[in-house]
Amino acid sequence: MKLAIAALLFASASAFAPSARFAAPRTAMHMSTEAAEETKAFAKLPASVKPGVVTGKALTDLLDAAKDAGFAIPGVNIVGTNSINACMEAAAKYGGPIMVTFSKGGGQFIAGKSLSNDADSASIAGTIAGAKHVHEVAALYGVPVVLHTDHCQKAWLPWIDGLLAASEEFYKANGKPLFSSHMLDLSEEPLEENIGICKDYLEKFAKLDILLEFELGVTGGEEDGVDNSDVDSSRLYTQPEEVWYSYQQLSEVENGAFTCAASFGNVHGVYAPGNVDLQPVILHNSQAYIQEKLGCDEKKPMKFVFHGGSGSSTEDIKYAIEAGVIKMNIDTDTQWAFWDGVRGYEAKYHDYLQGQIGNPEGDDKPNKKYYDPRMSLRAGEEAMAARLVKAAEDLNCVNVLN
Repeated sequence: MKLAIAALLFASASAFAPSARFAAPRTAMHMSTEAAEETKAFAKLPASVKPGVVTGKALTDLLDAAKDAGFAIPGVNIVGTNSINACMEAAAKYGGPIMVTFSKGGGQFIAGKSLSNDADSASIAGTIAGAKHVHEVAALYGVPVVLHTDHCQKAWLPWIDGLLAASEEFYKANGKPLFSSHMLDLSEEPLEENIGICKDYLEKFAKLDILLEFELGVTGGEEDGVDNSDVDSSRLYTQPEEVWYSYQQLSEVENGAFTCAASFGNVHGVYAPGNVDLQPVILHNSQAYIQEKLGCDEKKPMKFVFHGGSGSSTEDIKYAIEAGVIKMNIDTDTQWAFWDGVRGYEAKYHDYLQGQIGNPEGDDKPNKKYYDPRMSLRAGEEAMAARLVKAAEDLNCVNVLN
């Protein structure tokens, strides 16, 4: 039954070019395999993968390891240092990697909503500021961290251009890019235009060891300014031929690495059971199609990412991972978790939060330690981290480092 359905449909997940294409030229900044093995940080991961932000070959090695071991990395949308830190705290608890994901709106929020965002100036500045925060503290958490940006429509490409310029400067100073990867969502455009623009950007990304994630088909629902609530349902399912065409085109880029978000019924947000018809079996059939076209022995030649993961059943998640999913996006569930933590804190200390002075312990008792913003925000961080530990369990991403 599943195979019959999948013959007509395809998947919202991300395909990955062979990691050999992303191998950087051997320079003083690229350690030899022997030297890397001497300082291997994680027993279960390749030597190139270290604590902190992973880019270039270390990133492709990490994703290869995820595919081979059968786990997927949580990709989490963030809006500030509280949610960023909650991501890395969770990763340290569950013992696996994490993908910290910036949206255009999230970047603007980090810079400050009072600022003008003409020419995407606030979105660019805020995203860069958040990325630099991650670079400064990520290694302290002792886990691999992927720095990613989310859906970028055609009209938003100036945002990516600004981030790319920042990575060029960062690369000159540090020998690595500021960002690990960027997603271009040109799925509203005709296939040839979508992939043509992606190919142009991949040429630029490849020079800086930045991975490209591109989208085929449409992820339904609404998220951070991208509203596909009324999209024709047929567009929620990508065809294998489209993925194969994209793979061929992007594989022509020297040193290029890419993942492909291909729709298999995915929808942003959380909905009542029965309202979303996910068909992860499409991924399995697509792997077989691509394998046949490539004429290779690898049963999962593509690596996929799962968009719209919030609210998905554990069964669908596990089945998608079996088909080569190596990352699942999470936003709605973690937004709720953060709020629920703050809400719970207010409920617990309600009587201490009604004024600066006066509480059940006495009319003259101060409440500063209760209304200190760090207290409620910390409660949000803890709740969000706990939700991500649960997500990691669903994604088989627990204790995958050592």
